[in-house]
Amino acid sequence: MKTITTTDELSAFCAEARKQPYVTVDTEFLRERTFYSRLCLVQLAMPGEGDEGAVLVDPLADGISLDPLYDLFRDKNVVKVFHAARQDLEIFYIEGGVIPEPLFDTQVAAMVCGFGDQAGYETLVRKIARQPLDKTSRFTDWSRRPLTEAQKKYALGDVTHLRVIYEFLKKKIEDTGRAGWVEEELQVLKDPETYISRPEDAWQRIKTRTRSGKFLAVVRELARFREHYAQSRNVPRSRVYKDDALLELASTRPGDMKDLGRSRLLQREARRGEISEGILAAVKSGVECAPQDYPDGGEPREMLQVNPALADLLRVLLKAKSENSGVAAKLIASSAELDRIAAGQRDVRPLKGWRAEVFGTDAVRLCEGQVGLAVRGKRVDVIDIADSGQTASPG
Repeated sequence: MKTITTTDELSAFCAEARKQPYVTVDTEFLRERTFYSRLCLVQLAMPGEGDEGAVLVDPLADGISLDPLYDLFRDKNVVKVFHAARQDLEIFYIEGGVIPEPLFDTQVAAMVCGFGDQAGYETLVRKIARQPLDKTSRFTDWSRRPLTEAQKKYALGDVTHLRVIYEFLKKKIEDTGRAGWVEEELQVLKDPETYISRPEDAWQRIKTRTRSGKFLAVVRELARFREHYAQSRNVPRSRVYKDDALLELASTRPGDMKDLGRSRLLQREARRGEISEGILAAVKSGVECAPQDYPDGGEPREMLQVNPALADLLRVLLKAKSENSGVAAKLIASSAELDRIAAGQRDVRPLKGWRAEVFGTDAVRLCEGQVGLAVRGKRVDVIDIADSGQTASPG
């Protein structure tokens, strides 16, 4: 099991990797005590068997630079293969300013190939690689050195089994003609905007059923301050104040330190110093926000003119289309998106791209009364009503 600790060693490995059609990649990191992930280990593997062509890269080693790895990521002749890549890509974009290209995410590919919603790596190792996966080192401190042999073995398995999974899924996608579908799904992962956390947009992550513009204006300012404070000091958002405390503050709108002291949910550290001052300033800014500048909280489900029977039929259609195509239902459409379609909205994701081919076209026809659904044994068929019961397309 080779561990790379110098830039020269990494450069030599990457030079060999650039001669290969693909390289599998994974990371181990810590984020419990920081806003930004701390990269602790990078695992890489070229095509091969077992540990052949696989290495561990120690980014915490003295003097090592990851520039050779970033150059490999920019090499468009080598596919970079990840599983559930979003967090890995965020690290590489924040630290190195690079997003690997070309990119392949086996979790996305597995969903397109019928392995269910958000197929886990362990599931794919078991079903495709036909190998057991040792999970004992999953929740260890990857920043401590030296790494144990158990940690190294666990970490390397994340890229050696990935080779088999990638080759299987790549062939399946090519055989089914769904490469374009996968590429469409990868666009979000390739977009740098995916990994940029702007303080002014932080309020959109706060879950609340309240759509009052005045309330949301205070939420926005409290979330903006928290995001800026957490980023500038590299601490988790929850260390500043948690979401439930933020919502409490947006409701009570404290005007001074005495009011702030009455909060039930605010942590002790947030009741004094810069955080308390920031909270009061954020509340004041939100309260004084002009109505025309209130954030748009969107339209809640109860405000949509949703035909509940039609929404239920869309769910039946989705299930049938998912089973027929072998694509995870949640990848095709969410429950909220089905409600929007049932309410007459058409600028929604399930009605575009490959989703329209699999589901969206018939979903619109169903809404417009052009087709119906018929149960035949265990199968649900789409029936063209104008043709007196002839099957338009199988579910």
